[in-house]
Amino acid sequence: MAASVMAVLGDVPRTIAVPAAAASLAYLNAKLGLAHDLWGISVGLLLAARVSAVEKQDRVNLFYAFEGHALDPTTAKRAFLVVPADPATLQPQTEWTYAEAYETVLRYASWLKEAHGVQKNEIVAIDFTNRPQFLWLWFALWSLGATPALINSNLRSHAFVHSVRISTSRLLFLDPLVQDALNDETKLELTADGRGRAVDAYIIDEDLERSILSSTPYRAPDEARSGAKLSSQSMLIYTSGTTGLPKAATVSWAKPLSGRIMFPTFLNLKADDRYFTAMPLYHTSASLLGVCQVLGPGCTLVLAPKFSARTCMRMVTETRATVLQYIGEMCRYLVASPPTPYDRAHSLRLAFGNGLRPDVWQRFKDRFAIPDVCEFYGATEAPSASLVYERNAFLRGAIGFTGTLSRLLFGGSSILIKHDHATDQPLRHPRTNFCQKCARDEAGELIYPLDPANVKDKFQGYFDNEKATSSKILRDVFKKGDVYYRSGDLQRLDSDGRWWFLDRIGDTYRWKSENVSTAEVSAALGSHPAISEANVYGVALPQHDGRAGCAAIALTGAQPLTAALRAELARHVRARLPKYAVPLFLRVGKQELEVTGTLKHQKVALRDEGVDPSKTASDEVFWLPPGAEAYEAFGEKEWARVVGGQAKL
Repeated sequence: MAASVMAVLGDVPRTIAVPAAAASLAYLNAKLGLAHDLWGISVGLLLAARVSAVEKQDRVNLFYAFEGHALDPTTAKRAFLVVPADPATLQPQTEWTYAEAYETVLRYASWLKEAHGVQKNEIVAIDFTNRPQFLWLWFALWSLGATPALINSNLRSHAFVHSVRISTSRLLFLDPLVQDALNDETKLELTADGRGRAVDAYIIDEDLERSILSSTPYRAPDEARSGAKLSSQSMLIYTSGTTGLPKAATVSWAKPLSGRIMFPTFLNLKADDRYFTAMPLYHTSASLLGVCQVLGPGCTLVLAPKFSARTCMRMVTETRATVLQYIGEMCRYLVASPPTPYDRAHSLRLAFGNGLRPDVWQRFKDRFAIPDVCEFYGATEAPSASLVYERNAFLRGAIGFTGTLSRLLFGGSSILIKHDHATDQPLRHPRTNFCQKCARDEAGELIYPLDPANVKDKFQGYFDNEKATSSKILRDVFKKGDVYYRSGDLQRLDSDGRWWFLDRIGDTYRWKSENVSTAEVSAALGSHPAISEANVYGVALPQHDGRAGCAAIALTGAQPLTAALRAELARHVRARLPKYAVPLFLRVGKQELEVTGTLKHQKVALRDEGVDPSKTASDEVFWLPPGAEAYEAFGEKEWARVVGGQAKL
C-alpha cells in the first residue's frame, strides 16, 4: 500500500512525500480499520487455538485454572476475593487468597460429596446473593464434575419454583437473605406429590457454614471432571422469555473458557488488576465475564454485595479497584448521584460492561476520569458476541466495530436481516420466501450462522425446553437448508463499520438491566379478582435506559380504580414479581382492549404512545413512584419531572 501511495505522489520531494504518505496511510488505516482488524484477527486465532488445546488436554473445567493459581507458589498468596467494607452495616473489608479460597472450596466439596452424595454431571440449584458462599458452592460443584444452576435470587412464588423444577435438581441451597422464597406454599410445590422429583432445600446459615468449614478438604480425582468438551454443559443461567417464566440457558464450557482466555486479553487484564463488580453473580456479566475473567491472569475479584450509587465509588476507591464492571443503567445512576470525594480518588483505568448509552457515555468518563471504556454485547445463550474498546469519540456508544478486512473475511458471521414490526418476525421476500439483508444504516435483526449438521456445536439452547430452543433458530434464511440463530435484537451497521444496538424484539422488554416478560407480569396482574385483562408492554422514558413496564388494564365489572384498589394492586404485584418487573404504570381505558384476529393483545400503538399525557389524554394513567404505597395519578406535572430527569425510577 505504501508503494501505491508513493506512486501517486510521483516526483514530489521526499521531505514532503514521506510525511504525506504517512498521513495518507494513517487516514486509510483509520477509515478501513486495518490495524484494528489485523490485531483482532491475529489475537482471535491465537486464543481460539489455546481454547482448543485446553479441550485436547481434557481441562475445559475451570476448576483446573482456579486450582493452578492456588497451588502455584507465585500466586497462592495473591488475593482472589475481596468483599468491600459496608458503610451501612459497618462490616469490615474481608478477603481470601487463592490458597485460602481453594481450601474453602474443597471443604464445601467434601460436604457436598459426603452429606449429599453429589455426583459427576449432576445438576444442583443454588439461590444466593453476592456472597462468598456463592463462589464456594459454585467451584465446589465444578470440582466434583457437577453442574450449578444459578437461580435468580429476586424470584419468588411460582417463578422461583419453576426455575428450580426445570433444572431437574434434587438439591437446592439458599442464602439466608433469600430464605423468604422458601415459604409454606413453595415448600409444598417443591415436594414430589405428583409434581415431579422432590427437591431438598437447605439454607446455608452461620451454623451450617461452620459445620461445612469443619469438613476435611476433598479434592475429587480428575476422573470426576474428565470427558467434558467445549460444547458440554458447564452451568445453567436463567433468562426470561416470552413464555412468561424463566428459561434455563445451557452454558457450554466454551463460554467460561472465553471468559478466562479471550476477554482478559482484549481487556489487557494483568495479575495486579483488581476487578470490581456489583452485578449479580447469577447473571452472565458477573459470572462468565467477571469471576471467570480474573482466573485468566490470576488477579483479584472485588465483589460488592449489591450496587448502590451512594457507596459504589467509595468501595471502588477503598478496595483499590483498577477495573469497574458496569451495566448501562448503573452508569446513569452514578452520573446522576451527588458528587463525592471518591469520584476521582480511585485507581480505575478501565470500565467494562454493556448497555452504556451514548448520552451517558462521555459524561460517565468525564465525571469519574476513567480513561477507557470497553463495551460488550452478547447474550448468555448466543453463539457469538462483539465489543469495542473506546479511547476516542469514534466508537462512543457503539457495541461493535468491523473494519474492511474483517468484513471481507468474516462478513457472514454477523448479519442483519429486515424485520417486520407488525409481526415481530423476519421479513421474507414475497417471491422467494427468503430473508432479506439490510442495507447499511438500516435497522434489522441480528442473526448468526449455525452448522445445519451440528446446530448444538455453537448453540446449546435451553435446558429441557425444545420449544424455546427452536424459537431461536431460523431456517431457510438465504437458501434451502441453512440455519441461523436469532438474537431477538434490532441493530444497525453504519457506513463506518460500527454496530449500534437499537431495541429488543417482541414482548420481552429490558428494565433495570433485567429482561421482563410481559406474560409473567400479565399473569400476576390477572390473578387479582379486580383485573379482567392486562396488556403489558414496555414504554420508553426520557432520561432512562430500557423500557419501563406499563399495563393497560380492564377492570372486572367496569368498577372504578379507587385509591384503595390502587394500594391493593401495588401490594399484589410487589408480592408476586421481582422488584424490576413490577409495572411502573397502569393505564385504564374507556374502551375494551384491542386484540388481533387470533386474540392477541395489540401492543404497537400503546407502546408508541407511551405515557406522554399529550398522547394518552383519552385514558387515565397511574404510576408507582419509588417508596409509594399505592399507584398515584400521573399527568402533566409528573411527566415534566420524568422529562426533566428529576424523577428517580
